[in-house]
Amino acid sequence: MQLCMLERRRVARINLELCFPELSQGQRSDLLRAHFRSLGMAVFEFLRAWWGRLPPLDRGFVLEGLHNLEQARTDGRGVILVSPHFTTLEICTRLLCLHAPIAGLYRPHESPAMDWAVKHGRMGHATAMFARDELRPAIRHLKAGGILWFAPDQESRRGDSVFVPFFGHPAWSLTSTHQLARLSGAHVLPLFHERLEDGRYRVEIGAELAGFPGKDAVADTARIMALLELQIRRVPAQYLWVHKRFKTQPDGVASPYQ
Repeated sequence: MQLCMLERRRVARINLELCFPELSQGQRSDLLRAHFRSLGMAVFEFLRAWWGRLPPLDRGFVLEGLHNLEQARTDGRGVILVSPHFTTLEICTRLLCLHAPIAGLYRPHESPAMDWAVKHGRMGHATAMFARDELRPAIRHLKAGGILWFAPDQESRRGDSVFVPFFGHPAWSLTSTHQLARLSGAHVLPLFHERLEDGRYRVEIGAELAGFPGKDAVADTARIMALLELQIRRVPAQYLWVHKRFKTQPDGVASPYQ
């Protein structure tokens, strides 16, 4: 897997150097290898999540915190579930859809064929899929009491973004969680998912973020990034490190990937 993705391996190595300076070079090398093993498993999980049958993957599936989601929905307001881009994203989202009607907010792929595959693959189990520039229908979905999954941890050229800390470095981050919650009145809950050592999957829905959204979009975005960083530190090998998360930097600061 690593030999087929030399450039992405370089990006992941740089990201690990930036985000885990406290680790030795040997420890980061071990983490890099573990990440690519997780990424390799994710390829087959993607295919199964989009077009395959779940059994026997649904047996022994661990779902914690469903009561947090159910409680948030009692007042008829929508719910935004925020999570990082873990390699288990596709399979765990499909497993969660067995227990709750989930719609997704996604970034359209540059390749039309890949974009079609992602959208139609997810539509096999999601109630709806909204592109990131389709905020109006996403807000209508939330105002109608719907559930929307969103992973706002990646850099995007579209949408309102600000610099906030992420693993101790300035990261160009979407303010969309703040904007969606403010415009729709939806609750915001953290979503964590992982692949367990025995091959099972676990999804954890956390308690609602108190006082969210606030009045300051920058402060809210920093809060979301800090929350996602804590989740990533729990299973760092399963995070999608091949993304150029720190490509955009403040004026006068060079990209670490150059």
